[in-house]
Amino acid sequence: MTGHGAQNKLDHLRDIVAGLKSVLVAFSGGVDSTLVFKVAHDALGSRTLGVTAVSPTFATTEREWTRRLVAEIGAAHRFVDTDQLLLPDFVRNDTQRCYHCRTDLYSLLKQVQTESRMAAIVDGTNLDDLSDDRPGLTAAREYGVRSPLVEAELTKAEVRELARHLGLSNWAKPAAPCLSSRIPRGIPITVASLSRVERAEQWLREEGFGQFRVRAHDSMARIELDEAGFARLGDRHRRQRLVAALKQLDFKTVALDLEGYRQGGGNS
Repeated sequence: MTGHGAQNKLDHLRDIVAGLKSVLVAFSGGVDSTLVFKVAHDALGSRTLGVTAVSPTFATTEREWTRRLVAEIGAAHRFVDTDQLLLPDFVRNDTQRCYHCRTDLYSLLKQVQTESRMAAIVDGTNLDDLSDDRPGLTAAREYGVRSPLVEAELTKAEVRELARHLGLSNWAKPAAPCLSSRIPRGIPITVASLSRVERAEQWLREEGFGQFRVRAHDSMARIELDEAGFARLGDRHRRQRLVAALKQLDFKTVALDLEGYRQGGGNS
């Protein structure tokens, strides 16, 4: 069951998407774009196409989630290849990193839009995202990308509520932005650094940690955890296994960030 407010917004979201006639959904596999993809497919059927860009910044586990969700929704979907590491402006990793990443993405999606003759490109930006520092939103607007969740005034909490209501399996899945967000600004992004972060986070995931980030400060791994994660590290043996596992990935120092998990923790 959903509250009347969220249900009314869901109805509004359906109307917005249906009014677009046909849509290409920038589908990351996160709960936000999954809700958009589901609603679009329900409203437009074969006039919906989900597209997921695969690159070194996209974790293997996220690809698996994406495949699972596409099967759940039953909509047409396509993986396309790209590589932001070929872009010097992206690799430099300054405050405009996300802008360069999204520009690369949307230029690619524009090509797919033309080929598939879809009327609009839509993304999974929600209302709460507007309060964060997101240069990628500038790129989205430059390419005319629509954000139906924002237009329907849906917050992150409401997105999760509606995703659960619609039976989407990732309704409670922690946010998982691209791996480059784990590299603090000013440190150049490389295939090696992305791979180390991915393997370190996979270890934490397999150990039962929920919401976390591993920030790679060159040879130091700075770990952000939620409250439940802090509690799990109360186990001395688990701490020792964590340190050993990350040192095997060539991190010389493993540090715990006492501020805990937070969005944008790699921006400072």
